[in-house]
Amino acid sequence: MRCPYCASTDTQVKDSRPTEDSSAIRRRRVCNACGGRFTTFERVQLREITVAKKSGRKMPFDREKLARSVYTALRKREVDPDRVERMISGIVRQLESSGEGEVTSEHIGMLVMDGLKELDDVAFVRFASVYRNFAAADDFRSFLEDLDRADGAGDE
Repeated sequence: MRCPYCASTDTQVKDSRPTEDSSAIRRRRVCNACGGRFTTFERVQLREITVAKKSGRKMPFDREKLARSVYTALRKREVDPDRVERMISGIVRQLESSGEGEVTSEHIGMLVMDGLKELDDVAFVRFASVYRNFAAADDFRSFLEDLDRADGAGDE
């Protein structure tokens, strides 16, 4: 593993333990060259997934990019980090077990929106505003009205 501080590949594992949900192994490492300490995570990857973007570009799926977008939507919100990690791991498992080698960014966005809707309403709206490219306050208003109508239809 390459040291994030000095780029040396001479690093050593000092401690390993499973994460709370046992979906990954957390490893504390130390660099033998500079003495820097850092943490890595090891996860099972069932298959390589390619993401097809709206622009037509294709890129490898990146769990960390998914996590960053979720945590950005949840910034300054009181949500248990374990619930967030379970949601992210659930999305990744859905993608890996779908049998598809290629998924659209729209499909991933919908999975994230579904997950955030269960976790936190404000984060859900924040993510939707970026995902659906809201340009004005009216976009928020119509989105929330559609959401209220959909919630009201399920109550009948």
